[in-house]
Amino acid sequence: MSAHADNHAHDDHGHHHKETFVTKYIFSQDHKMIAKQYLITGTIMGVIGVLMSMMFRMQIAWPEEPNVLFEALLGKWAPDGVMDADIYLALVTIHGTIMVFFVLTAGLSGTFSNLLIPLQIGARDMASGFLNMVSYWLFFVSSVIMVISLFVEAGPAAAGWTIYPPLSALPMAQGGSGMGMTLWLVSMAIFIASSLLGSLNYIVTVINLRTKGMSMTRLPLTIWAFFVTAIIGVVSFPVLLSAALLLIMDRSFGTSFFLSDIFIQGEVLHYQGGSPVLFEHLFWFLGHPEVYIVILPAMGLVSEIMASNSRKPIFGYRAMIASILAIAFLSTIVWGHHMFISGMNPFLGSVFTFTTLLIAIPSAVKAFNWITTLWKGNLQLNPAMLFSIGFVSTFITGGLTGIILGDSALDINVHDTYFVVAHFHLVMGISALYGMFAGIYHWYPRMFGRMLNKNLGYIHFWVTAVCAYGVFFPMHFIGMAGLPRRYYTNSNFPLFDDLANVNVIITIFALVGGVVQIVYLYNFFGSIFYGKKSVQNPWKSTTLEWTAPVEHMHGNWPGEIPHVHRWAYDYSKPGHDVDFVPQNIPLKDGEEELQH
Repeated sequence: MSAHADNHAHDDHGHHHKETFVTKYIFSQDHKMIAKQYLITGTIMGVIGVLMSMMFRMQIAWPEEPNVLFEALLGKWAPDGVMDADIYLALVTIHGTIMVFFVLTAGLSGTFSNLLIPLQIGARDMASGFLNMVSYWLFFVSSVIMVISLFVEAGPAAAGWTIYPPLSALPMAQGGSGMGMTLWLVSMAIFIASSLLGSLNYIVTVINLRTKGMSMTRLPLTIWAFFVTAIIGVVSFPVLLSAALLLIMDRSFGTSFFLSDIFIQGEVLHYQGGSPVLFEHLFWFLGHPEVYIVILPAMGLVSEIMASNSRKPIFGYRAMIASILAIAFLSTIVWGHHMFISGMNPFLGSVFTFTTLLIAIPSAVKAFNWITTLWKGNLQLNPAMLFSIGFVSTFITGGLTGIILGDSALDINVHDTYFVVAHFHLVMGISALYGMFAGIYHWYPRMFGRMLNKNLGYIHFWVTAVCAYGVFFPMHFIGMAGLPRRYYTNSNFPLFDDLANVNVIITIFALVGGVVQIVYLYNFFGSIFYGKKSVQNPWKSTTLEWTAPVEHMHGNWPGEIPHVHRWAYDYSKPGHDVDFVPQNIPLKDGEEELQH
């Protein structure tokens, strides 16, 4: 079943033309450089997103108090340093959009699919280097447009990252519904184009360009995760694009897809016959698979890092693949659990409850397999491993609250409260970030040929881990007490006065957690130039990317591409002198290939 791809056409690639600065660093078609471009762009967007969350956390903790920072950063939106209600909504909206799409989707799929797919399957490069480059530059353009929308005079989009109509569909609804919303939609349309081009490239590469001997059941779990993630993206992103285009029609061309019976100041608008619930269906049909697009690559990275740092094979390799496929299938039939209180038929609610609780099974299979992989392993607790273990922790704790939210009866009490915010931040926000950090600490030597500082990595992990739980654990309780999300102040409700102190504690944890990311940024950018030079296989891993030379080159391997003779997890195999056997080492006489 191994697809032997003869990629020797690229062998003498470097001899034809001298690379200039522009072709090497800017319009590069080399997957390793494109991965770095994605990572650094995503990091810059991440800094913006985290800064926003720190600002609105300060607003919730100390509402109506003048703040020098607000005055400096928000200008006219914070007269005398007091944050305006409209800009609060805008900050929440753009923070959500940036973190979900521009940091997690790009930082995980964009970076690691690009870096690892060709290296781990034994290919010279992606199926189409040009398409890959176009995909990155579309992502870059959409990032720039999203940032530009912050500077629009009437304010950026402020309808929540889910942009429900009518706030998003009526340009006159609020300040941010005008030009800011239009730019948001344009940016997202370009982002979707980028995502689709990338996904198609990843799928074709995995199917067609595997080296000799690399059957599908010998692929590392990272590649399975990226492959299935790309398939989910191709299935669900076009639906969001159609929703965005219909919304643009409603806004600019007078149609009524999502609008009906709207009154503004007693005046009836001419919109008739549309339904905002239709938008919710279109949005969440992407929106729920999107959270799996974010979490699956993190799961793949964590599986690989855990096996490597436990010095033993991943437990239940085939069950891990099956659960990735089950998650992918189920992710497309659970979107209605976001809409239990939209007037949905209770019977339909019970169907979505069933499918939602069903998706807990493959997720639990993965969690148990990770724990079993760690069991009695020879654990190397480096920063990548710590972030991987942290990932499993937050994935389990965040997933448990999903059982409550996935139940149509129980969801009614906590819908649109901070309970929901706590749930999805833990299970996909923090978990996916941990997966991304784990991947960065583990594959940094592969990207930059240098090592990250381990001690700074430990500081980064422990402070981040404590602060993440410090922020999102108390949030469950204020949610159960009924505190709604997206309110810029709760001081008008005596009911919530008791919760003010909790909000202050959450904000302090958030500020400390945000500031400690400076340690990581220093480590990341400093080590590019001053880090300790890496050896070829610093973690003693079995997968193919560590058989390539440290110096980056076109085509990844000088001479012939390595052939594969065994699966990706031969750690501590009896009968071998060392505790890892790379995939390109032939089987000994009488040696059996493991296939758990």
